Amino acid sequence: MKLERFAKRRRKLIRSLKQLGVDALLVTDFTNVTYLTGFSGDDSFLLIGPQQTVLISDSRYTIQIGEECPDIDAHFRSNRVPIMEATGKLLRKAKPSKLAVESDSLTVAEFEELSKQTKSLEIVPLSGLVETLREIKDSTEIASIREAVRMAEQGFAVIRASLVGRMSELEAAHELEHSMRKFGATRAGFDPIVAVGARAALPHAHPSKVTMETDDFVLFDWGAETADGYRSDLTRVLVTGKISTKLEKIYRVVLKAQLRGIKAIRPGAKGCDVDKAARSVIEKAGYGKRFGHGLGHGIGLKIHEGGRFSPTSETVLKPGMVMTVEPGIYIPGWGGVRIEDDILVTHDGHEVLTSVPKEFEQAVIR
Repeated sequence: MKLERFAKRRRKLIRSLKQLGVDALLVTDFTNVTYLTGFSGDDSFLLIGPQQTVLISDSRYTIQIGEECPDIDAHFRSNRVPIMEATGKLLRKAKPSKLAVESDSLTVAEFEELSKQTKSLEIVPLSGLVETLREIKDSTEIASIREAVRMAEQGFAVIRASLVGRMSELEAAHELEHSMRKFGATRAGFDPIVAVGARAALPHAHPSKVTMETDDFVLFDWGAETADGYRSDLTRVLVTGKISTKLEKIYRVVLKAQLRGIKAIRPGAKGCDVDKAARSVIEKAGYGKRFGHGLGHGIGLKIHEGGRFSPTSETVLKPGMVMTVEPGIYIPGWGGVRIEDDILVTHDGHEVLTSVPKEFEQAVIR
């Protein structure tokens, strides 16, 4: 059953290659290789087409490839042969007339070497072919993301209960990742963001030695990664000290915007329209210039995947997409508020996968 899932993805990709009039695709993005084969290692390429599918790797992964994807032919190069040279040799033997390559992954140096290795071969750069397939999650992928959400939420419950004034952002980030691992996560889905007070005005703040007692609130942006590589992505603000009128006002604006954006999610909706639904709330409240990033993005094997909510997004929502909704207001010298949840697009609307409480009163730690 597991092998058939990957085989089905490869068949979809091969149909796309036929429609584009290319004989094969060289997959060089390691995440895409994993998606198409189930192989969880790296430093490996996949040559895929109607005539053959070959995983190009090295002897370190002989046993692993045999265990994870026994249904795929593999070519193991020696440690004296660079991977592009091994790929060129394989292509000269396969003799495709037109080869597509992943332009978002292949470096200029690799492209030049591949051209050198296969002088008579027509090479066509393509972008986003596998990534487009990855946008629609199957039932197994959705189950994995649900598990990543569960791990993240359980880990956050632990850190919320153990916050003390002398704890630093860095200590909190480490404890949060440790807690998620205890609940089954392989690792954090990305380096957690923990930002106290004014530092929360940095959307991608790196945890520092600033302590919780320095200010009255703290922003957490975190997620977990499952054993099969799927991730979750959440953001919450906790009020750890005095409740200021400004903080409560901004928090409620951001929450209203997020709920408005989530409500707009349904099959057929455009990414720009979902973004507008949320952004208009923030703009009406007078904070439009303080919300500078897009409303959200797809998640899956990577924390940022295809599908976008932004003012210019042409993404058309389809059932099976999993997207974040994360409006924010950031004021230099004061701080920032962002609230983020993971949303599944369903056949008749949407489902909010995350469940950490987010009403203002629930964000206050007594």
